[in-house]
Amino acid sequence: MTLLSCQAPPRAIVQEASPYISSPAWVDVLVDSPSARELYTYRCPEGMAIAPGDILSVPFGSQQVGGVAVRLRSTAPELASEAVRPVQDVVSRGFFPADYWAVLERVADYYCAPIMAVVRTALPPGLLGKSQRRVRLQRQRQRVDDRQTQLSPAAQQILALLQQQPQGDYSWLYLRRQVKGAAKGLQQLLQLGWAKSYLEPPRHSKPKRQQAVTLTGALDGATETLTPRQQEVLEVLRRRGGDLWLQELLQLCGASSSTVKALARKGCVTIEAREVLRASSGAVATADPHRQLTPAQSSAVETLAGLQGFHRVLLHGVTGSGKTEVYLRAIASVLELGRSALLLVPEIGLTPQLTDRVVARFGERVRVYHSGLSDGERYDAWRLMLAGEPQVVIGTRSAVFAPLPRLGLILLDEEHDGSYKQDQPVPCYHARRVAQWRAERVGCPLVLGSATPSLESWVAAQPNNQPRSHYLSLPQRVAARPFPQLSVVDMRQELHKGNRSIFSYPLQDALSALKDQQRQGILFIHRRGHSTFVSCRACGHVLECPHCDVSLTYHQPTQHSAPSLRCHYCSYGRSQPKTCPECDSNFLKHFGSGTQRVIEALGQQFPHLRCLRFDSDTTRTKGAHRTLLTRFAQGEADLLVGTQMLTKGIDLPQVTLVGVVTADGLLHQSDYRASERAYQLLTQVAGRAGRGEEPGRVIIQTYSPEHPVIEAVRRQDEAGFLQDELAQRQALGYPPYGQLIGVRFSGMDEGAVQRAAEVVAQAIQPVDGAYQILGPAPATVLRVARRYRWQLLIKCPDAAKVAAQLDLAGLRSRCPATVSVTVDVDPLTIL
Repeated sequence: MTLLSCQAPPRAIVQEASPYISSPAWVDVLVDSPSARELYTYRCPEGMAIAPGDILSVPFGSQQVGGVAVRLRSTAPELASEAVRPVQDVVSRGFFPADYWAVLERVADYYCAPIMAVVRTALPPGLLGKSQRRVRLQRQRQRVDDRQTQLSPAAQQILALLQQQPQGDYSWLYLRRQVKGAAKGLQQLLQLGWAKSYLEPPRHSKPKRQQAVTLTGALDGATETLTPRQQEVLEVLRRRGGDLWLQELLQLCGASSSTVKALARKGCVTIEAREVLRASSGAVATADPHRQLTPAQSSAVETLAGLQGFHRVLLHGVTGSGKTEVYLRAIASVLELGRSALLLVPEIGLTPQLTDRVVARFGERVRVYHSGLSDGERYDAWRLMLAGEPQVVIGTRSAVFAPLPRLGLILLDEEHDGSYKQDQPVPCYHARRVAQWRAERVGCPLVLGSATPSLESWVAAQPNNQPRSHYLSLPQRVAARPFPQLSVVDMRQELHKGNRSIFSYPLQDALSALKDQQRQGILFIHRRGHSTFVSCRACGHVLECPHCDVSLTYHQPTQHSAPSLRCHYCSYGRSQPKTCPECDSNFLKHFGSGTQRVIEALGQQFPHLRCLRFDSDTTRTKGAHRTLLTRFAQGEADLLVGTQMLTKGIDLPQVTLVGVVTADGLLHQSDYRASERAYQLLTQVAGRAGRGEEPGRVIIQTYSPEHPVIEAVRRQDEAGFLQDELAQRQALGYPPYGQLIGVRFSGMDEGAVQRAAEVVAQAIQPVDGAYQILGPAPATVLRVARRYRWQLLIKCPDAAKVAAQLDLAGLRSRCPATVSVTVDVDPLTIL
């Protein structure tokens, strides 16, 4: 057991003590306020040490707000020194590494976002939230004296409220609501010294503390005065090393806290509050042994170990080729040098096997950091990163801001995944780009791993395209396992044969044999729910969401719920009507298929198969992804039916069959990246089959077998697909041969949104042909959650240059307050 004391400051803070300058000095502060648009200078009070990266409480207007100390000033500002307001307090110290600020500024500049929005994204949630101002009654002034009658009515009311409260303490917000003219009344009490105004830091930012019990060693001559119960407690404590948490000791001994307190009074033990770290819940991984490397893996590991300084590496490994083992070997090399590694994954919940292997290999040196953790867990993980010890941080895109002082390696697993791009709120950053900036800044390698690399990474990895860029290939599966046999079924021919089932005859045969073979299978469908939409066969009316311009999706009832219609954009829900709202007909029919309908059809045609559904409806709770995958891995089901979640991080040797129920929903989308995404998804889901000793089989059902993406997947012709797709991108000037900047407008008034988009488009029209404007145009789904959406696209060779030229960050000032404007540099999707 490890007890962490918070008496001594973290090593990083001790090492960086030199930036602290005592009064007199000034500090430039980034203030956490919507009205703050620049740095503000504050005076450091006498005796208060402040360093860049500290979280401060400062006065701003009439409020006390949070802020970040950006830099210290040795010279006084232009204002008179007495006009510069003092820092109120230091809430937290050393929450930025030395070079951290430069990366945050670069993110803000490139993505046209307010720097405060970047800071809020980077820091643990709520750390910079407005601390609560409180008013406390001074104890020596609680009794009434003659001067109380001279107080104003507001001051008297505040005083009465404080005297009635047992602790004599109220939040300023509460007092303002209760007392009219509270500001002047409080000022009078403060001048008299009868009350004190102070700032309470955010509660969840405080370390968690528990009672710990420690043997003192002063037992000689005292044992004869102890009861048998007390002696038993001491013996348990001695066997456990003389140091235990109080609750753990009580559970082991079955004793009460009074017994331990009696031992403390006799001097046998000490009881003190110590910090305990909040850890995320999850399964404990078993030991992960080093595995025999293939020649390609060995070559990749040797190459990575030999890199010094910044290098960008694309690790292109087919599904099942052992990319994870390469990651682990590279991380181990970095740890041996006393440095830390950062491993980013698309979604923690969808990659439990990878997370478990990292924990099993590196044990207590692993920190997990992602938005699914509680605020306290993220706060504790952040503080441990600052300690400077060699460690491994594994997390989602927000972990790219992990404050590791000695960062030696950054890895992005499944680097092509769209989850690395944040669409909202601002900043709309891509973790891959920010990771490269951090790697360049600290001088460490950046490794991008994928079986289906993004076109941007593929082009950047080609010879002579970027300096210090490398391409590493893992072209074969581990143990020379063959790739699964892949077949494409034309569903039009199935219909001509009289098959009206959602399963083709080849897929039906494969499913029928699955149970007898004692194997497992995966069925992929790109939609959740039961049916895509509900329509009246009498009049053609489609039931739509009242808040969005989309149809409602029918969800099949579960054991504890009734049939429902839900919007997958705004989460609006309602029960299904018995008759059509337009013509009162009862001929309502469900069209399209989702995961629920596939499960229903399997139950009708293959009642002997046990099925689990794996989509966002069944994995809403914390840990649900791990639970479902564990149940499947333990053989509790024969089939796993799910959405694109199935394409990420599932490595199950017993899966020999993968069926794509319908691939057409991936192919026909109004987005220039549709083909790339479809190819990646189909290739990734096909790669789930045949990872064990038995060969795998993949069946793709489609109504468009001649589509270039389907043909490329069937032939496993990645080179041909990339060549054709890149040629189209280059001809149109789309990424990676150009850049896009999306400007999105939204609001409750459709006309105001359209006018704002047109005004902005007219204001930024090019005069020298340096860029091209597409639009403005309404979004594909015009209305979402009652908000109308318009957009325009800027095509240009250099997004950073155009953004600075047009001052895109200032576009908000051109639009009315009722219209929201979002600038998205390098958007992955077009609305």
